[in-house]
Amino acid sequence: MKTRVGRKFACPVVAGVDEVGRGPLAGPVVAAAVIMPPRPLPKGLTDSKALTAEDREALDIKIRQRAIAWAIAEASVAEIDRHNILGATLLAMQRAVSALSIQPFAAWIDGNRPPMLSMPVRTIVGGDGSVPAISAASVIAKVARDRQMVELDAVYPGYGLASHKGYGTPAHRAALAELGPTPIHRHSFAPVARAAAARQTTLNFTLG
Repeated sequence: MKTRVGRKFACPVVAGVDEVGRGPLAGPVVAAAVIMPPRPLPKGLTDSKALTAEDREALDIKIRQRAIAWAIAEASVAEIDRHNILGATLLAMQRAVSALSIQPFAAWIDGNRPPMLSMPVRTIVGGDGSVPAISAASVIAKVARDRQMVELDAVYPGYGLASHKGYGTPAHRAALAELGPTPIHRHSFAPVARAAAARQTTLNFTLG
């Protein structure tokens, strides 16, 4: 589990929490918790999925500079396979909130499934596009995970991780079929399990 923490000044209020990476076939799930000041807010702050990569990178810098506190945490591929993706997502969220240098009075969570926290929790469907602190968490989590997948692309070439970030694109599925899964693939996900089984069948046939 990796955690990165930043702090600007103390003012324990509400933390926005969001995750990135529930759907991919490879890589960790990453969560962020952010406490933002009432103002000024970075211009253009919204759901990370509605932004270009360039806009996310620029906002990532502004969010870290202006946030009262922020933290990024993750749950590993092994934890995803052990706990399932929902359990791993909630674990990453717990870690992000716990890693904040200032513990908030409450946490607002994107979606409808809250993690177990030692503070009041509110779930907000679509919060990543409507609540600035959750939007900020969405952005910095997305930037952090994307950077990690680019780094993993150099470790596991041939899968196109730098371009699709581990999502199940046709190119990624074709690479899985040709090369088989790596240690950073989620073996509990059906496409990866099928690719592993096919790879083993081919190996057995070749050896037999």
